[in-house]
Amino acid sequence: MKDILQLLLEGEALDSSQLARILAIPQVEVDARLAVLKEKGIFLGWRAILNPAYEEDKYVRALIEVKVRPEGGLGYDSIAGRISRFEQVETCYLLSGAFDLLVIVKDVSLRKVASFVHERLARIEGVQSTATCFMLRTYKEQGCFIPNGTATTDKLAVSP
Repeated sequence: MKDILQLLLEGEALDSSQLARILAIPQVEVDARLAVLKEKGIFLGWRAILNPAYEEDKYVRALIEVKVRPEGGLGYDSIAGRISRFEQVETCYLLSGAFDLLVIVKDVSLRKVASFVHERLARIEGVQSTATCFMLRTYKEQGCFIPNGTATTDKLAVSP
């Protein structure tokens, strides 16, 4: 089972010959289109969506709101780029509102995440403050509902 998960996480969902059969076009054309999409930075790669409960004993995730002082001429990009390079950082978004960046972090324990925030993230020049929220449970991930063992319905409950 782990070998299949490893392939899903590291591999591609469909190869170009499979895409060609589905689209009923030559594989050479599919390869060319994929190359253009990759070159333009539109297609970044394939990613399997796993139930977070599969990893819950191995990893802790946290949402970290970061308030920064933009650097002259570079704005938020320079600081966001530095933050994004940390291996613990899965995702980094520029926000509007009370905080400037939303950073999603993954590590092996609450202590490791807290240590990362305190010792690395908060010490980056330009970072003014952080607020950390630990993710406790996932209900929906990238458009996929996460099963929780209880009966669900496809429709929202509506009162008459």
